[in-house]
Amino acid sequence: MDLSAIGEYPEVLRGIDTVFHLAWASIPESATKDPLRDIKVNLAPTINLLDQCVSHGVKRVIFLSTGGAIYGLSGRLPASENHPTDPVSAYGISKLAAEKYIALYHRLYGLEYSILRPSVPCGEYQNPFGRQGAIAVFLGKILQNKPIVIWGEPSSITRDFFYVGDLANACILAARAKEPTTLYNIGSGVGINLVELVDMLAKVVGPKYPVEIQTSPPRPFDVPSLILDISNAKKFLGWKPTVPLVDAVRRTWNWIRALPLSDQIAN
Repeated sequence: MDLSAIGEYPEVLRGIDTVFHLAWASIPESATKDPLRDIKVNLAPTINLLDQCVSHGVKRVIFLSTGGAIYGLSGRLPASENHPTDPVSAYGISKLAAEKYIALYHRLYGLEYSILRPSVPCGEYQNPFGRQGAIAVFLGKILQNKPIVIWGEPSSITRDFFYVGDLANACILAARAKEPTTLYNIGSGVGINLVELVDMLAKVVGPKYPVEIQTSPPRPFDVPSLILDISNAKKFLGWKPTVPLVDAVRRTWNWIRALPLSDQIAN
């Protein structure tokens, strides 16, 4: 459902205690190309959703923000929740603005909230033929016998990957948490550079699928390094990642290979 139209469907929120807000219609690339559209399709509808939550007596909102784009050019790694927020993409700016509005609605109307800042989740159901989600997209390229495109020097790009099922568990724990107004980084807490990642992918897919890397100049809306400090989630949510990255990669690959389209591409 388009969040901007949620007021037309009052039954959606009637009797609901907790709303999970995961809807977002852009990625760093598209948001930065058209910031005004990003505001119209993401930030404005978020405010509309908050209005409707207040009107219908929703008690708590769980918002999935971003740990990957909100801190910008991190001065300290791993970055904790109190790290300065200085996004280098319109995507990060609008996510940060949404966080601020959620906090405002808490102060004005008592709407409880938990904000999760995920690093880079991966796993099943992520589009392997799109432009977002390095592991799924890289595996999609391998399946199609196309080169993996990396923007910048692979050995200098570090990411904090973790399994999407662990993210889902963090959402549930945040909804049940006794402390209602909180902010949590969610990730592995460990960085891996893209050379190491590609080596891992090659081992998972096996020799039948050769891996080729193609590098391009770095993009200004990408941060070179991202590792999150997940101490608060461990301490206050009792959460920690449970699926090793290699297992997450293997699950993602098995799911992609099982797609009906995958057999046609592989052959």
